[in-house]
Order: sequence, then C-alpha cells, then structure tokens
Amino acid sequence: MSDTAVKREEVVLENAKNKIISLIYQEVYDHKTNIYKWTKRAFDIVASSLALIVLSPIFLLTSLAIILEDGGPVFFTQIRAGKDMKPFKIYKFRSMYKNAESQFQRMQAQNEQTGHAFKIKDDPRVTKVGKFIRKYSIDELPQLLNIIKGDMSIVGPRPILLNQMQECNAYEKQRLIVKPGLTCYWQVGGRANIKWDEWVELDLKYIKDMSITTDIKLILKTIPVVFESDGAY
Repeated sequence: MSDTAVKREEVVLENAKNKIISLIYQEVYDHKTNIYKWTKRAFDIVASSLALIVLSPIFLLTSLAIILEDGGPVFFTQIRAGKDMKPFKIYKFRSMYKNAESQFQRMQAQNEQTGHAFKIKDDPRVTKVGKFIRKYSIDELPQLLNIIKGDMSIVGPRPILLNQMQECNAYEKQRLIVKPGLTCYWQVGGRANIKWDEWVELDLKYIKDMSITTDIKLILKTIPVVFESDGAY
C-alpha cells in the first residue's frame, strides 16, 4: 500500500473515531428530561429579567465610568460560538480601548492560555475601568440580554470566539452541545488559571451533571468567586 493510501486510510479512521466520540455527549444531553430543559429556560428568563432590574444602577454607573474614561460606545459586541456551533452576537461592557480589535493579531504571540482560547493577564489594551469591571465580572452583565434572547443560559460553558471553536476537534466541540452560559465549573474553579484541556473536561462534566440542583449549586458558588476575582482578567 502506498504512503498516500496509508495516510488516506488514517484520515478516514480518524474521522470515524471523531464521529463516534462526538455522539457520546449528544446522547447524554438528549436523555435529559424535557421538564428540566423547560424549567431551565423559564428560570433563565425570570432570573435574568429580575437581575436586569436589580442591577440597573450598576449598569448606569458602569456606563458613565466607561464614557468618562474613553468615550463611547459603552457596549462591545462580538461573534461567539453558541449551541451546536451556531454563531451569535455576545454583549459586554467595553473594557478595552476602541482600537483593541485591530491589535488582536499582534497580541496572539503573548497569549497565556493554551488550546483555542485567548487570555493575557496584563493586556495593555484594557482600560482602567476595564480592569475593574473585569476583576468583578461586571463586564459580563450585559449577557443577561443574551440569556433572555435565548442565545445563552445562566449556567453553561463559557462561549469563546467562533473561529476559535471552529479550530477545535470533534471531541472539544461537544462542549457546545448545550447553550453557553454566564457561569460554569470553569468559572467557579479558577477561570483563566485553568488550561484549555481541563476547561473542556469541566464543560463536558457539566453536560453529564446537568440538573436543577447542579445549576443552583453553581450559581451559589459563583457569588463568592466573583468577589474573590481569582483568575479574572
């Protein structure tokens, strides 16, 4: 058998292996009851709507702080990978200077995260206000709108850039069999201190563990973690 034929056979086997692997967590999710899925969605809508009302003063103060330091816009939008790799526009408070996106490629060499995510602890593109709101995850609060729209859930894997997820293999893409969320095992377990491979395993663990009890526990754990700000940057 020629080298080309061998390589072609290896590719076929690898693709077959990936297809088998990719079925595992889809089946796990499919076995979750409809009652749980409907309850989770109802809770997302009610809790996010109430949170927007209660946190409205923080929204106002954050908006004013961003404008005073670097002008508008207050919000930042970006295309992220959602459930089943469907792209959606995520909302955040703008924590970087206006020209930050144009510098992204140049900053790739300084990436401190492994795998397909991007994190820099002392990113020079982040404003003073941005450092504060990132430290306490205030920049993520506009994603409550994404939750109400149905793009996200309160609990679920954190969404990363669409092109980063497209680079993932079939095993890693399973993390988005479910809707991405505001908080998850990664969020309460160390955030940016957790490397990519472990991050993926934690997200897949969530798919196995999904339940009302698991979601409530993760939400309650998130509150002290936000104030500790460990791994938030």
